[in-house]
Amino acid sequence: MVSASLSAAARLATAEVVEPLSGPLVRATPYQCRDPRSIPLRPWIYGRQFLRGSLSVIVAPGAVGKTSLLVGHALAMVTGRSLLEKTVWDGPKRVWLWNLEDSQDELSRLIEAARLHWRISEEEIGGRLYVDSALDGAGLCLATEDNTGFRIMEPVVNALVDELLARKIDALVVDPFVSSHGVSENNNGAIDAVAKQWARVGVRANCAIGLVHHTKKLNGGETTAEGARGASALPNAARSVIALNRMTVDEASQWGIEGDDRRRFFRAYDDKNNRAPPASKSDWYRLASVQLGNGIADDPGDSVQVVLPWTPPDAFTGLTWEHLRDIQAKVATGTFRDSSQSPDWAGEAVAEVLGLDPGEAPKRTGKDVARIKSLLSTWVQNGALIVREEKDSKGNKRPFVRAGTPAEPESSSL
Repeated sequence: MVSASLSAAARLATAEVVEPLSGPLVRATPYQCRDPRSIPLRPWIYGRQFLRGSLSVIVAPGAVGKTSLLVGHALAMVTGRSLLEKTVWDGPKRVWLWNLEDSQDELSRLIEAARLHWRISEEEIGGRLYVDSALDGAGLCLATEDNTGFRIMEPVVNALVDELLARKIDALVVDPFVSSHGVSENNNGAIDAVAKQWARVGVRANCAIGLVHHTKKLNGGETTAEGARGASALPNAARSVIALNRMTVDEASQWGIEGDDRRRFFRAYDDKNNRAPPASKSDWYRLASVQLGNGIADDPGDSVQVVLPWTPPDAFTGLTWEHLRDIQAKVATGTFRDSSQSPDWAGEAVAEVLGLDPGEAPKRTGKDVARIKSLLSTWVQNGALIVREEKDSKGNKRPFVRAGTPAEPESSSL
């Protein structure tokens, strides 16, 4: 190793010295201040999710409802309607859905179910929606890898860009990304090249590119950008990474959603630009069933999922500062405990004032328990209620709930 280093040094020492070219090769450009109002707006296409000339990645576990969600987004864009509460900037858009794992018939089921629910006419779509399926022959492969190495399929890339320009496509969504290339998904260098090639396609065709990607095995963990399957180069190359997560058991309990109904709910957030916001701040969706009416005789036919926007219930809906004042007064006159397992839980005071059901100790089950816990938690955090260790009737130290900052009109505690 030493001799090799000396040999390399010797070669450098004897190498021919190349004279620099005349004139500067690199120049720094002085910044010229501008009126902020003169700077062009970012060319957003849809919400803050699809940006013209940029790459977005949607990361999701299996069977969460991602394809139904993408259909909803596509129909919103082509109609110009805010179906899923996202802004369609500057009117209806031209959208190309290229699905590499579902058949054309299955995609038609999803689209027609959504059209039925939202009452979208063919005229409203206006020929702006394009749909292709690899299972029906419309395959797509931007890169390959074999014994000779990795290479981008330039003819495919050029043909794709030509078609995007010819059709004036505003947004192309490819589902899933792994089927759009033939390289090892764990080869970080190759995936980086493929991802950047997709980004260049967006720039060349002046459209937004959305790539759908599966997660690795999360063992019950939350979907994040880091949870994307394979190499990290794909989420790293994207401008935004939209993570989809099913509703958890705890979230369902908090909002009074019982049993398997929670599987109909999922949330989305941009994990690259807004790391893991609270569940209540994510974009929530609900899966509803729509009958296509394609059955025989009395059979209603296929039941197909349609994604609808959903808002988690707010524990404070309908509450006034007088309610908090009465709860504080109730707490002040008793010996209410912080533990919900106690018969003297502070939730009993909340339930009595608000006319809610606190359940029975120690399990405390019931549709109102989650709301009561949420109210208590918020009031303890903002100081309207105080948890203080005191001795109980047996002389043991226990956490008790006491009144805190008095409630007033326009109280910030609500």
